[in-house]
Amino acid sequence: AQERTLAISPKMMLWDFLNHIDQTATLAINSIHSPATDSVWQVFSNRQIWFVLYGVVLVFFFIRLGWKKAIIVVLSCILTVVVCDQFANFTKEFFARLRPCWDSYMVRHGLHMVEGKGNLYGFYSAHAANAFGFAVCSLHGFKNDSSHDYKLYNILIYVWGLLVGISRIFVGKHFLGDVLVGFFIGWLFAWIISRLARMLIQRLRL
Repeated sequence: AQERTLAISPKMMLWDFLNHIDQTATLAINSIHSPATDSVWQVFSNRQIWFVLYGVVLVFFFIRLGWKKAIIVVLSCILTVVVCDQFANFTKEFFARLRPCWDSYMVRHGLHMVEGKGNLYGFYSAHAANAFGFAVCSLHGFKNDSSHDYKLYNILIYVWGLLVGISRIFVGKHFLGDVLVGFFIGWLFAWIISRLARMLIQRLRL
């Protein structure tokens, strides 16, 4: 029993260390707030507003790429968001890491909560993964139009994705680590799916 305890002790110590850093960083970020900024972060945190942006971008795919390429790119973006979202549901139940708003340590140390608590678990942030995944996949989709460089869109969509993810810290729903992992997962799935979409477009010679 002692050998087993010693064997897992370094792992537990590492987790406790990383968790403490995450808690401290999250509280530091979350502590920067005012009534005005609370309203701004609630806007970025609101999923319903996303659909307006998604709709506008998807329409522009058809305008810039033509309907054949656009259908493939639109489906790739939808698939990216669905995969990011559903994989998040799995990891939340698998890792069972409490959201900051359900974590007694975080609440005792002054976590500022702007929205309702929601579900118990929050690893990783589906908001961050979906937003960043859509940003990456849509940008890669526009690269199928060689007549424009889309530099402005590149900047704006990444800023938007980052703000959506960060908003989850400010409203008290996610740790910084949840958001960072969400960004990575979103990038990873978007890169894979957008590459497959690009290969399909090239194979079909569209």
